Amino acid sequence: MTEQGRPRGAGLLLRSLKDKTARIGVIGAGYVGLPLAMEFCRKGFKVCAFDINKGRVADLMAGRSYVLDVSSDEIKRHLDDKLFEASAGFEGLSGQDVLFICVQTPLRKSKEPDIGNILSAVSKIVEHPRKGQLVILESTTFPGTTDEIVLPRLEKMGKLGRDFYLAFSPERVDPGNHAYGISNTPKVVGGVCPASAKLALEVYGQIVETVVPVSDTRAAETVKLLENSFRAVNIALVNEMAQVCHRLGLDVWEVIGAAATKPFGFMPFYPGPGIGGHCIPKDPQLLSWKMKTLNYVPRFIELATTINQAMPEYVVGRIADVLNEGKKALHGSRILVLGVAYKPGISDYRESPSLDVMDLLLRRKAVVSYHDPFVPAVEVAGRRMASVPLSDGGLRRADCVAVLTAHQEVDYGRVVRLAKRVFDARNATKASNPDGRVHRL
Repeated sequence: MTEQGRPRGAGLLLRSLKDKTARIGVIGAGYVGLPLAMEFCRKGFKVCAFDINKGRVADLMAGRSYVLDVSSDEIKRHLDDKLFEASAGFEGLSGQDVLFICVQTPLRKSKEPDIGNILSAVSKIVEHPRKGQLVILESTTFPGTTDEIVLPRLEKMGKLGRDFYLAFSPERVDPGNHAYGISNTPKVVGGVCPASAKLALEVYGQIVETVVPVSDTRAAETVKLLENSFRAVNIALVNEMAQVCHRLGLDVWEVIGAAATKPFGFMPFYPGPGIGGHCIPKDPQLLSWKMKTLNYVPRFIELATTINQAMPEYVVGRIADVLNEGKKALHGSRILVLGVAYKPGISDYRESPSLDVMDLLLRRKAVVSYHDPFVPAVEVAGRRMASVPLSDGGLRRADCVAVLTAHQEVDYGRVVRLAKRVFDARNATKASNPDGRVHRL
């Protein structure tokens, strides 16, 4: 019921979306939820971000951003115009017409999906129900989560298609991408029922240029897993190609560059020390886990995961070979790592292969330090490490400089001039190789 006692239905929600009086709630104010909240504010909707992290909520209410793609100025502007607020309490869920669930879905150590955050969010919604509310899950998960797990829990609030509506739309956030954001990245949407799908399409139509409907939530869930499995498999291919080219005495970067000149039938991917970030290391394993429950092993995905997970060990072996050529052992050698973020230009180091490389180097008794202009400190193997200045003396003292993330803020020409040896896993140094001191993946 509304505050005036009128029953809420799909028609009323549609009208409130069109006249921008619908209230939007976002559960999980992280790299997915906060940009989504800001996009609705930009279009004139009132938005409340809910998060169990009180520190995050305090930052938001003070107008401080902790997400790369959202500025503090924008948060302050929407706070001032009364379009945005944040809350660590969940009583306000009952005041929202549309709720987005944007919480993390990590893997357990056993590689099984952990949807505890999703279940917790759903429990909060059930505890604070609102008739006629649309719930949209954006958290990446395995096929069947929305209709098999979320739906039965929400049915405690009433009947689907009358008392509540439910849909799934995979997040497609690419942190640090200045060309594609929420508004110009097509949005895939699947509803548990036709009414849910219609409402979800209307919701996203308020903020996204292109909305792509699919038959149901399972299809929408699988779309995201296919997208990132595609990337993981192709990265695995070029990671293996890097090893093939090394054994053939070839430059894999030259080979890929030449292949990329073909105007059809080829898409360039590039090798590196492994895969990182919030999606690519995890999403293929979500699909693999689901299929194993159905007595099917997705062999291509499994092989790609094996190849990519082995890259940090391969990189450490190559660094040891570089040192060996100079008659030095890895044990006791000073290794300066350049870049620990999982990709250039950002501070996010979740699942970064750089951390695995550093861990392996430390286990083999190397003396490891790192420089990253975006990441002031990390924890590796239980040890807290701080980014060191990229000084001339530090470059000269290092027995090997390992480029693991190619931040543009680093002067690689200077690195090559000053370092004794460079192992470049990202082709940041490109054609430079004075006196054979630069070794590439």
